[in-house]
Amino acid sequence: MKYVERIFDELGHFKRFQACLYFAAVFQSIACGIHYLASVFLVETPKFLCESPGNITEVLYGNHSGTVLEDIWPYFTSANGTVAVQTANGEQWELNQCARARRENTTGFEYQFDGEKTVYSCMGKYVFDSSEVQQSIVTDWGLVCEREWLAKLVQPTFMLGVLIGAVVFGDIADRIGRRPVLMLTSLCQFGFGVTVALAGNYYFFVVLRFFLAMVSSGYLVVVFVYVTEFTGMKVRTWTSMHVHAAFAVGVMVVALVGYLVRVWWIYQIILSLSTFPFLFFCWKFPETPFYLLAKGKHREAQELLDSIARFNGLPASLKVADLMDTETDTLLVKDSKLAKEKPEKKLGILDLFGTLRMTCRTLTVWSVWFIGSLGYYVFSLGSVNLGGNQYINLFLAGAVEIPSYLIGCYAMDRVGRKKTCAPALLLSGVACVLIIVIPKDFEVLIIILSMTGKFAIAIAFGLIYLYSCELYPTTIRSLAVGSGSMMCRVGSVVAPFCVYLADIWTYLPQMIVGSLAFVIGVMTLWLPETLGKPLTNTLEEAAALGSAPSKVKQEKVEMQPCGQADGDVEPPKV
Repeated sequence: MKYVERIFDELGHFKRFQACLYFAAVFQSIACGIHYLASVFLVETPKFLCESPGNITEVLYGNHSGTVLEDIWPYFTSANGTVAVQTANGEQWELNQCARARRENTTGFEYQFDGEKTVYSCMGKYVFDSSEVQQSIVTDWGLVCEREWLAKLVQPTFMLGVLIGAVVFGDIADRIGRRPVLMLTSLCQFGFGVTVALAGNYYFFVVLRFFLAMVSSGYLVVVFVYVTEFTGMKVRTWTSMHVHAAFAVGVMVVALVGYLVRVWWIYQIILSLSTFPFLFFCWKFPETPFYLLAKGKHREAQELLDSIARFNGLPASLKVADLMDTETDTLLVKDSKLAKEKPEKKLGILDLFGTLRMTCRTLTVWSVWFIGSLGYYVFSLGSVNLGGNQYINLFLAGAVEIPSYLIGCYAMDRVGRKKTCAPALLLSGVACVLIIVIPKDFEVLIIILSMTGKFAIAIAFGLIYLYSCELYPTTIRSLAVGSGSMMCRVGSVVAPFCVYLADIWTYLPQMIVGSLAFVIGVMTLWLPETLGKPLTNTLEEAAALGSAPSKVKQEKVEMQPCGQADGDVEPPKV
């Protein structure tokens, strides 16, 4: 850029100062990924049965027998009948998961019984298999049978907190700065994370997790802006995309800790400690030069420029005055008199639908935001139900994102945004369809297809942030990205409920995600390509994208934290 982007031309697009800030800020994004997916094992439900009313002396389950329930857990499945037990006082009981029946007028102890039975409720007393899960909130608070819905409500309420946190902290960051929000959300993330582990009851646990979701979401939203405002155009595509890669590392940490620790409150404390190192150096973070200049804090901006220059081993010759031009760079100068003479028209969300072309574009972009989030969490949360080792499955679901962002970045700068997004969504849809038609016995193939779907949806989910910036003009860009982010949060709230639909039909979540991804992938083909195109300033220029070569002058590219790759691309058909 001609003025503010001169900061990076003079001081480096990604030298030592920016690299240190970037990796420190992104490190904390790992904690966000951890807390988003931690519930996978927090609310894990092991095998369980109604508690026997007396001490058990003998157990029968099909062709298996034993003296304690632990003897039959390896063979027990909820779909294969009841467990018959005999107690020390000679009574015989049939134990189900949500009820128990006493056999009347029994003789010998056999598995099959055709006589009279008296059915009783479990009275909230259950026996859980502790071989895989020693303690979860389900075992501690009996969240099964008629209370099962409480366990299933944990992740949706967390995602609701994510939605609210994105709105609240995104607005606060624009008002008071990025730095204070990063510090506040990091401190609260550590505090709420540890306090969740100490919750004494279910309702306190859910409330604390809600607030934890708010601050985690707040950090993730603001750190994306923070790192893009500290890195130059040459690397901005990569730096913005790889904030998501840190999130994926958090998913892998969840799988690793979940495998090693089977007591939920210890598991929660260990996961929360990931934030602790960040608290030692986050207070040293500077405010971004974009924000300081936009707020007219020129002295602080000059001190920051000098600090960056010294840290990067360059002469401190760049002055704030060199970045300002009252004729074209109105974003950097607070000229109240000019604002009064030429009041700017305030645009609202309805301006995203001003014309038929913009309406179709907005609906498509919102759809990509939605399916990106929905597919991401359905693949992640559902990975533990694919068969095989659930910890390895979740680890792979996180690991597969790393190459997806590398390939996504490369493709975005080579073949274009649209030609990367649309095939990714179509591939995800095809993978879901194949999962449905593959027989259950082919577990390895199903896992590979699921990872393929996650790989593809992660590409679309990662690039839509930058693509949305480029599809809309300066006058309404923040609103466009913000509204898209809201659709993203809606997708994350819906995702847990979509995963629970597997209780109705095992492949129903994949069918929903696959069909939506395929349809939205086709819709994306009608979006204009933005690779190599300058950022637009007005709604008219934005609407003209894809219909005619842009008439925007190169020297009027405005100050925005969005990357732009160089390259020539043929104008799209629509």
